[in-house]
Amino acid sequence: MNDAPHPDTRTLSATPGRLDAVLSAMTGASRSQVAALITGGFVQVAGQVSLKPALKLRGGEVLNVTVPPPPDATVAPENVPLDVLFEDEHLIAVNKPAGMITHPAPGVSTGTLVNALLGRMNLPQQDGHDGPDGYRPGIVHRLDRDTSGVIVVAKTVAAHAALAAAFKDRRTCKTYLAIAAGQWKALEAVQVDAPVGRHPVQRQRMTVGGAQPRDAQTLFTPLGSVPDGHGRTLALVRAQPRTGRTHQIRVHLAHLGSPVLGDGVYGRASEVMPRHALHAQFLTVPHPVTGRDLHLHAPAPDDLLSAWVRVGGGVPDDLEVAPRGG
Repeated sequence: MNDAPHPDTRTLSATPGRLDAVLSAMTGASRSQVAALITGGFVQVAGQVSLKPALKLRGGEVLNVTVPPPPDATVAPENVPLDVLFEDEHLIAVNKPAGMITHPAPGVSTGTLVNALLGRMNLPQQDGHDGPDGYRPGIVHRLDRDTSGVIVVAKTVAAHAALAAAFKDRRTCKTYLAIAAGQWKALEAVQVDAPVGRHPVQRQRMTVGGAQPRDAQTLFTPLGSVPDGHGRTLALVRAQPRTGRTHQIRVHLAHLGSPVLGDGVYGRASEVMPRHALHAQFLTVPHPVTGRDLHLHAPAPDDLLSAWVRVGGGVPDDLEVAPRGG
């Protein structure tokens, strides 16, 4: 008996536009994922294989899309040291270093947090763990590759469900530390309430507004500011996102005219900070079994603090004290 997975074939009726854009909108897959299917020969237009993502559709063409089965989802365990903040039989919380991707994804199968975790434990195979965004057993929330700090991973299916519900229902409290570069002027806390959606052209970016925007709120509290010598102001800020949209803090700071220092996507690269200066410093989350709040803390990283000192900033005495509500 052959238990190998079978390809998934879908038949769609096209709307006008570019083939890759139309399929991305109709399937929910990213433009790059759709382009890979097209150039791989998995898309037919009116019965003929099309290898051109930019093919113009008039509308009404019959599209046959064959999604090949995913490769074996087995990910190799790796013996990578982790900075463990908390661990029991239900979950583990670690201080993820900058540069580490959270989970494997198309084209990335090694060096991720999941690889490192599998090197020390089993992770649950919950439904959807190997969806189009990658192999993510136990992963409840993510941090961008260059964002360091607290991340929680479930060790059982039940813990995953409980933690996912807590994040969805906003029963968590997250506090980040960032260096904002640009036109920071606020002396008091600033509440940003601006919906975030995918950039209509650059699909790997998010933007205020954008395609299918979702509500997004972030509270920014300045901890100090210094002039950068070029007519602009740098600020050390705490960011407390009330929602969890992709790239939310980075997008909201750019929206304020003060993108994260070193953020080459929403701002510009920096000589004093080789990655974007963003760190998940505090996370409060209800334990999936006891329901009691876990207060997790990843100290501010040396590279971020060194960058702040290099630009002339002073480190607040209460930097490692969780803010009220955090």
